[in-house]
Amino acid sequence: MAPTITGRCLCGSVTFQSSLAPFASRACWCRDCQYLAAGNAAINVVFVKDHLTITGPLSTYQSTADSGHAVQRSFCPRCGTPLFGESAAAPGLLAVRAGTLDDPSLGRPDGFIWTERAPEWGMIDHTLENLPRQTPPPAA
Repeated sequence: MAPTITGRCLCGSVTFQSSLAPFASRACWCRDCQYLAAGNAAINVVFVKDHLTITGPLSTYQSTADSGHAVQRSFCPRCGTPLFGESAAAPGLLAVRAGTLDDPSLGRPDGFIWTERAPEWGMIDHTLENLPRQTPPPAA
């Protein structure tokens, strides 16, 4: 049996857990993610949504991503921690912000996306897959 993966927001009002390991992790340099990550790439760890249990209140923000797809981002209404992202292009999948995982080693990215939007000082590991724009949604 796989160990349970857990995480939370900064204040602990929102927690989550999954007994199913994530199947992808990407560093995203799109402008939206740069805003969410205080100017850096956001590290998004992708889980199958039905295998995540989320407790606590969430606030949401809906917008159109650089990819052109509708996206809903969820955050803690108490402390403001960005927690999740859900794209209409990938129903059933949930991107969890790596900084919210209790075990940060699970956030090691498999690759980088939207590298064409990275600032010239942006850190990109060229030994991993790098895509100038959005990758096709991963299959669960």
